[in-house]
Amino acid sequence: MIYFDNAATTMPCTEAVEAVTRALTEEYGNPSSGYALGRRAAEELRRARESVAKAVGCDASELIFTSGGTEGDNMAIRGAAYLQRHKLRHIITSQAEHDAVRKTCLSLQAQGYEVTFLKPDRSGRISVDAVMGALREDTGLISLMLVNNETGAVSDIAAISSAVRRVSPRVLVHSDCVQALLKVPFTPKKLGADLVTVSSHKIHGPKGAGALYVRRGLRLPPLVTGGGQEGEVRPGTEPMPAILGFGAAAKACRTTFVEDAGRMRGIKEHLVSELPSAIPGLQIIGESGAPHILSISLPGYKSEVIMNLLDARGICVSKSSACRRGARSHVLEAMGESTEVIDGAVRVSLSRFSTTEEAETFIRELKAAAGTLRVKLK
Repeated sequence: MIYFDNAATTMPCTEAVEAVTRALTEEYGNPSSGYALGRRAAEELRRARESVAKAVGCDASELIFTSGGTEGDNMAIRGAAYLQRHKLRHIITSQAEHDAVRKTCLSLQAQGYEVTFLKPDRSGRISVDAVMGALREDTGLISLMLVNNETGAVSDIAAISSAVRRVSPRVLVHSDCVQALLKVPFTPKKLGADLVTVSSHKIHGPKGAGALYVRRGLRLPPLVTGGGQEGEVRPGTEPMPAILGFGAAAKACRTTFVEDAGRMRGIKEHLVSELPSAIPGLQIIGESGAPHILSISLPGYKSEVIMNLLDARGICVSKSSACRRGARSHVLEAMGESTEVIDGAVRVSLSRFSTTEEAETFIRELKAAAGTLRVKLK
């Protein structure tokens, strides 16, 4: 099998699997308990937090463990909106955000907040000028992703934050960096972000764990109430197997981050170079600055059919975000792509384990699938 849907989820690395197994079979204590088994669990929790913090580029005390990117986005946006609720009730986001951000902002809009949904440019990015043009005196929150999960477009969050802060220093900035972690270099400080969301299963860790960076001094209200875990911001017994797996994956991937990103970029550039000539009519969508995501289209064909033909050949790709469950891409619609391009769009996403040989097979099999469709359409 050739797995080219790593933007949806990744294969857990050996280090993560071993950490999860150890947490389930040996270090199964509750980290809030005072006896030896609990104290060992608390130490494992501390080490995992430090490992993820090193990958994010922040202090361990600034990280709150979550169940993943969706919860982290909700916690950041709803929490920031609540903190700014008295005078700064305008939110800036984009039409190209993940549904975890987009639908959360729509929910707040229904509650009386005003939300501006910026349109991405044809490359898929959100520009500084677009944000500054939407900025108002009552803007309290800006939420924009660093790497788009469907196109791989990279927006200059650092430049956006810098420009905004010169005019409105009270604005809080949140960035969904789920697709950026250990793919594109960043730190919250360099981004100028108050809040940053990351997730375990995008970096070869287990599903069910993520983290939210919260700038020191910023105190978010909890989404749920309960015990004192995670500074009372995210109460409840910590899911230790998932968290320890996340920490192990972060450590393993951070060690080879530069080499892995370079290899993925080389494979992606090979695909960009070879696909249009191998398959007449194929289009590259947007400008993917990320090393691991490539959006392509076969206008006139249906992406579901292309995916099924590739699946039958042992190749896994997707048509848009996995969370959309087959719905049309709102990202490509926002970019102004035609109906034919959107309906024939396929996302290819790589990982540190992807190879050039797999890319060659993908090109060959996609060409064969397109030929099969061409004959059927005739």
